[in-house]
Amino acid sequence: MDIRHLAPGLSVSEQIFPNQLNELKNAGFRAIICNRPDGEGSDQPLFAEIKRVAQAMGIEAHYLPAESGKVTDEQGVAFAKLLETVPKPILAYCRSGMRSTTMWALSQAGHQPLPQIVDTAKKAGFDMKGVIRRIANNGRTPVEVAEAEHAVVIIGGGAAGIATASSLLAREPGLDIAIIDPADVHYYQPGWTLVGGGVFEASQTAHTMGATIPRGVHWIKSAVAAFEPDRNAVILDGCRVVRYEQLIVCPGLKLNWHAIEGLSDTLGRNGVTSNYLYHLAPYTWELVRQLRGGQAVFTQPPMPIKCAGAPQKAMYLSADHWRREGVLGDIEIDFCSAATVLFGVPDYVPALMKYIHAYGIDLNFGDTLTSVNGPERTATFSCVGPDGSSHPVTRDFDLLHVVPPQVAPDFIRVSPLADAAGWLDVDPATLRHKGWANVHALGDAANTSNAKTAAAARKQAPVVAHNVLAAMGKAEGCAQYDGYGSCPLTVERGKIVLAEFTYGGKVAPSFPSWLIDGTRPSRLAWLLKERILPPLYWKGMLKGHEWLAKPELADL
Repeated sequence: MDIRHLAPGLSVSEQIFPNQLNELKNAGFRAIICNRPDGEGSDQPLFAEIKRVAQAMGIEAHYLPAESGKVTDEQGVAFAKLLETVPKPILAYCRSGMRSTTMWALSQAGHQPLPQIVDTAKKAGFDMKGVIRRIANNGRTPVEVAEAEHAVVIIGGGAAGIATASSLLAREPGLDIAIIDPADVHYYQPGWTLVGGGVFEASQTAHTMGATIPRGVHWIKSAVAAFEPDRNAVILDGCRVVRYEQLIVCPGLKLNWHAIEGLSDTLGRNGVTSNYLYHLAPYTWELVRQLRGGQAVFTQPPMPIKCAGAPQKAMYLSADHWRREGVLGDIEIDFCSAATVLFGVPDYVPALMKYIHAYGIDLNFGDTLTSVNGPERTATFSCVGPDGSSHPVTRDFDLLHVVPPQVAPDFIRVSPLADAAGWLDVDPATLRHKGWANVHALGDAANTSNAKTAAAARKQAPVVAHNVLAAMGKAEGCAQYDGYGSCPLTVERGKIVLAEFTYGGKVAPSFPSWLIDGTRPSRLAWLLKERILPPLYWKGMLKGHEWLAKPELADL
């Protein structure tokens, strides 16, 4: 842990984890304050997990969350009250420590000279000059004072952001690019299904962010708070300002765990798990191995979500394991989906239905998970009937695999770049923003209708790279994205139904049918998923190699 002393009785740190609470207790901390909202990252434990362990050790735990870069004066006042009432020493934490330090700085405004606040924070490793400018400017951040300026600024260091930066450099070496992302680790999230199925170790899916960002690209290790597209600026955590010529936005999705009552209090215990969290995918495999009989429930929320096939993948791999262990007949499996069909592209449904019947899975369409009671091991769903009316249904479970509802990140939903539903508003073919010609967006937070998968980002990145360079006068023609997405459905260990499609659900296979027929379970497709796609991701897509991803060009 990177713990930094800030003031008498107060230290700040990056995100902490339940297994670090004993170390904090031994270091003498008597209270912790969480300043990070749940659901910001897929490697982030929920506050309820932290609080449960802390209280068991006699450490007070308090929750005062703030969005990145949007710490309010009121939150500064609330933080000051906690400092007065909570037993010391205190550790306040967020993603990086910046929000906690900002709350402290706001709490001290009017009590300490501003230069002293800046100096104290600087000694702890945090730049508060932007916050002080905000205080001196009556709560507003002056965007004219920029900390940095770059030709191209990319928001997000996930699959879409890294691939786009690499594709830009492959076309225009030496281009001035900055990636803004606060995370220390880059994850290969498509691998988490295989972690939950006992095929991969979780560590295989994680590389350091520093090693993943392309050489020559500037890394601004911060979170974005707000956009000022009319002034070509973004405001970062700590009220710092970065200006750009071209902006590319691809921050991924937010997992909305709190949309399901009681879930955050029981996730990771009582048989409740999710492959959508890095640290819980191994728990999925643990539960699957332990279950020898009873009720297993797998859920799917309303669209859009990351990889719409992932809820089924977890179910099929679990059922296959139970079949191999000879206990499948003793386990009742429910698939409870808010959708009205098993899969959105009809061509792949017959193959999937054969496995549904073989595993004895009970399909429940129109069922949306609304609450979970972990100690009682019950899950309640809102079920839509044939007449359109809804009613609650409560199901018992011994294993519950939950896929949470998903939304665009908070700073996207409230920005001028968002459409009425909160998604980045782009042209579905060019991926250029509909309101600002020097803004492009791709990946999960865009309002395009394609499947939200890494395969989609692989196809989108070259399109955006070309169109950005065209906007800068460095390329000709207009690249077009056709909505390609791919979902390797792991129907059993060793076989995959490889779904590939474009806008409108048009089947779009990458291979001839004699090699891989995506509508049938395939051993070769499994080898592609297990052996070929991970190195292709790390060494191909993220390095700017556009295998089967060269964009089609049209005249401007």
